[in-house]
Amino acid sequence: MSIKISFKKSILGKTFSNLVLFVDERFNTRLIKKYISVSEFSYISDLLKTCDLKKKLLIFELSSKKKVVLVSIKKNLKNYDIENLGAEFYGLINNAKSTEYFVNSDSIVSINKNFIGHFLHGLKLKSYNFKKYKSKNEKRLIKINVLGKKNNTSVKDQLKFWALEEGTFFARDLVSEPGNVLHPDEYAKRIKNLKKYGLKINIYDQKKLKKLGMNALLGVGQGSIRGSYLVTMEWRGVKNNSKPLAFVGKGVCFDTGGYSLKPAKFMEDMTYDMAGSAAVVGLMKNLALRKAKVNAVGVVGLVENMVSGNAQRPGDIVKSYSGKTIEILNTDAEGRLVLADAITFTEKKFKPRFMIDLATLTGAIIVSLGSEYAGLFSNNDKLSNELINAGGKVEEKLWRMPLHKNFDKLINSKNADMQNINYVGGAGSTTAAQFLQRFILNKTPWAHLDIAGMAFSKYGGALNSGGATGYGVRLLNQLIEDHYE
Repeated sequence: MSIKISFKKSILGKTFSNLVLFVDERFNTRLIKKYISVSEFSYISDLLKTCDLKKKLLIFELSSKKKVVLVSIKKNLKNYDIENLGAEFYGLINNAKSTEYFVNSDSIVSINKNFIGHFLHGLKLKSYNFKKYKSKNEKRLIKINVLGKKNNTSVKDQLKFWALEEGTFFARDLVSEPGNVLHPDEYAKRIKNLKKYGLKINIYDQKKLKKLGMNALLGVGQGSIRGSYLVTMEWRGVKNNSKPLAFVGKGVCFDTGGYSLKPAKFMEDMTYDMAGSAAVVGLMKNLALRKAKVNAVGVVGLVENMVSGNAQRPGDIVKSYSGKTIEILNTDAEGRLVLADAITFTEKKFKPRFMIDLATLTGAIIVSLGSEYAGLFSNNDKLSNELINAGGKVEEKLWRMPLHKNFDKLINSKNADMQNINYVGGAGSTTAAQFLQRFILNKTPWAHLDIAGMAFSKYGGALNSGGATGYGVRLLNQLIEDHYE
């Protein structure tokens, strides 16, 4: 199903089927009286006496050809509340037979000047479905006609919403693709196609990575017949030479666990082990589309963790790009190896203002935070607070977790500079973050977002209908808008 939205100024003097009107939280109909006939007003007023007014949306069938939907607006709604309201409206129309709706923006009783923009944004985010491989794909089209003078979302804001949707949907598409389609070779090609939006793309293949000494990343992918890559995306939104903001993503296109093999049950979900990289790619597409006034770089490590005669073994020791050596005790702790080389490379090459990495890194973070919060680890209080505040605005929530030198002993190795997993037990997500911190060599402000519980939703959430969520795109865009443009 697809959504087509159009905007029209005219309201009065016409009869509209499937009319959507906005009322206050008490369902006060006085303000909508002028938009419907006297008999319709009387009928709705009588029915409201028997309705559950705790609901946010109520639908009234006035005739076989006309319905009125009342949308309740509480006072002082946050932007995400309005977006959630739009998502609820989508749920209503998605289950209805009607294919065209007329949304009266002049009936809006909110002080939020961009109410309709956020309402439609939530509707569109909720409407996403990945049905690319369905042989019988529903081609239903729903038309949303926004009427009235209060639909005047500025051109600038329209562009921002559109770009954010495009970036989020692109991230969701990438995560939703099966592993036989979106392997590292194909993934690198899709990123390369983003050049047309003004991004500078550099692709480092295995030959280049070997020359650079990125043996931690290469070790993860050496069991696959596919190539391994590091891809950089640069956006120059300002003409000065200011330090870029850097975003680094784990792109394990499929994760078997290697010789530390994962259980067969739910292994199919490991197609989304590249969701951290998808968030970075989606963010960079969004910044380019909306012509963001910022310098930013996205870096993703793309690999496939497979089992073969050439795969990495438990007990192997590799020398990372940083020069530090790593003993591989568990081949399923592979994401941190990819990020280790990518983080050091990003810091050395781009000398960024800060670095934020995103990864579906540990199951331990799901044990800690479930699917309500992503784990935040950081060496910088200012950056942490900015991220938490940004996440609160878009309902992509973060919870700060501890980093401390006392955890280091859990990943010290007798045979190398460090080992890639804590076998003592406990603090799984913290020791993984502690591991990553060792690859920041110049005290760059850094944050690690463990999004393992947030990247994919089995049953759907407020702004998604199940599957890939695109978590991180809206969060990081909000961070940039609030503090760095």
